[in-house]
Amino acid sequence: MSKNMNTSLFTKIKGIVENTDTRLGRCFDIVIQLLILYSLITFSIETIPTLSSNTEAFLWWSEVFVVIVFTLEYALRILVADQKLHFIFSFYGLIDLLAIIPFYVARGMDLRAIRVFRLLRVLRVLKLARYSKAIQRMKRAFVLAQEALIIFSVIAGMVLYLSAVGIYYFEDEVQPEVFSSVFHSLWWAISTLTTVGYGDAVPITTGGKIFTFVVLTIGIGIVAIPTGLIASALTSVREEEQKGDKDGNM
Repeated sequence: MSKNMNTSLFTKIKGIVENTDTRLGRCFDIVIQLLILYSLITFSIETIPTLSSNTEAFLWWSEVFVVIVFTLEYALRILVADQKLHFIFSFYGLIDLLAIIPFYVARGMDLRAIRVFRLLRVLRVLKLARYSKAIQRMKRAFVLAQEALIIFSVIAGMVLYLSAVGIYYFEDEVQPEVFSSVFHSLWWAISTLTTVGYGDAVPITTGGKIFTFVVLTIGIGIVAIPTGLIASALTSVREEEQKGDKDGNM
C-alpha cells in the first residue's frame, strides 16, 4: 500500500515538473518563469550604487528565497529525470546549477545574469509552435553550414593573428605602450577586423595606416561571409520544407 502511494506521489510530482499539458504543470513552470524575471530585476536593482540599507536587506532576503526555490526545483528535476546524468549535463541542467551554486560556494562570483537563459523554457510553456519550428530551422541551417563555418573560422583566426603581427611590426617602435607585443596587438586586430574600431589603439605610421586600410577591407568580408552562409543555409532549409509540404499535399 505504502509503495503504491509513493509511486503515485512520484508520478504526480513528475507530471507537475516535466509536463506542461496539465494545469498544475503549467502553473509550476509559469511560477518559475516569474521568479526568474523577478530575480533578474532584483539583480539589476542591486547594481544601483545609492541604495538604502533597508532596500539592500530586502534584496538580500529576496535572493535567499529565490535560491531556495530554485534549489528545490533543481533537486526535483534531478529526482524525476529518467536519465539523471543526462539532465545534469544538459544545457538547462548546467544553467540551473550555475545560477544557484555561486550563492553557496563563492559569493564573489555572481552568475545570476545567466538565469535569463532559463526563460527559453517559456517557449515550451506557452506552446509557441511557430517559434519552436524557427529554432529547429535555425539548428538545421547551422548543421548545413557547419563545415563552411568551421573553415571560415580557421581562416578568420589566421587572418586575426597575422593582422596582430603586422600592426605590431609597424607600430611597436613608435607606440610601445599600445602595441608592446603581439598579444597587445590582438585587441586592435579584433576591433579592426570586426569594423568596430574603438579608437583606443590607432596606428600613426604611414605603413600602419595603409596596413589598417587593408585589414578593414578584409574585415568587411569577415563580417559578411558568415551572414551569407547562414542566410544561404536558411534558404535551403525553407526550400526543403516547402518541397516536403508540397509532396505531402499531393
